[in-house]
Amino acid sequence: MAFNGERIAFVGAGVMGEAMIKGLLHQEWLRPDNIIASDPRGDHLASIKQRYGICVTTDNVEAARDSDALVLSVKPQVMGKVLPELRGYANNVRLIVSIVAGVPLQTIAEGLLNPRVVRSMPNTPGQIGQGITVWTATPEVAGEQRQQAEILLGALGDHIYASDESFLDMATALGGSGPAYVFMFMEALIDAGVHMGFARRDAEKLVMKTLLGSVLYAQQSGLHPAQLRNQVTSPGGTTAAALHEMEKGGLRTVLSEGVWAAYRRSQALGQ
Repeated sequence: MAFNGERIAFVGAGVMGEAMIKGLLHQEWLRPDNIIASDPRGDHLASIKQRYGICVTTDNVEAARDSDALVLSVKPQVMGKVLPELRGYANNVRLIVSIVAGVPLQTIAEGLLNPRVVRSMPNTPGQIGQGITVWTATPEVAGEQRQQAEILLGALGDHIYASDESFLDMATALGGSGPAYVFMFMEALIDAGVHMGFARRDAEKLVMKTLLGSVLYAQQSGLHPAQLRNQVTSPGGTTAAALHEMEKGGLRTVLSEGVWAAYRRSQALGQ
């Protein structure tokens, strides 16, 4: 096993941190007594302890001290406080995994006096084990530590390794923010259905099942999205009329510009 009684500390036990803990326990990579999580919210920690049976604390230093691996899962704006706080307590940790958006490898490595750092960008579906995470690592992360990193990130779903850290900002714009684009598209389709006369409950079911089925079909078919679109689009038909209006409205351009805006913002936050 990649983990053999080692202690994993989670600094930050919010939505994604909890999702990783849940996935690791569900896949039986770790036992509850191998995990300690810190968070400033005592009531939230009590709830997590009750659900998963892990150790909890409101003290980040207590969590990091004597741990073998450290997962940073706090808000980006809190990292300026967390890194100095843990400096001197995480320098001997064998692996540091960050799921904090926009914080570079060098900042974490220098802040914690530890070069064994993984930087990753997961997304919201990781909460149900259906996420996709893009990650990269310093050269010092190799062998067993690399395998451990893959297991920790695999608790959230699939993952893609990037050899260049610059891809993390791209992943933030495309995958990290991506669910919001899908939810907005979903919301617009549902509203259109209600406008036509569907009950909202029926419109929601129709749209969600259509989106889910389309993605699963695309995965299984192995065809290019353009080929799949052409399968549904008959000459002079209803789909062709709808797509004409969407193209005329600049749907592709708006989506592309939105992703690029997120990419530029991610770069700015990292600086």
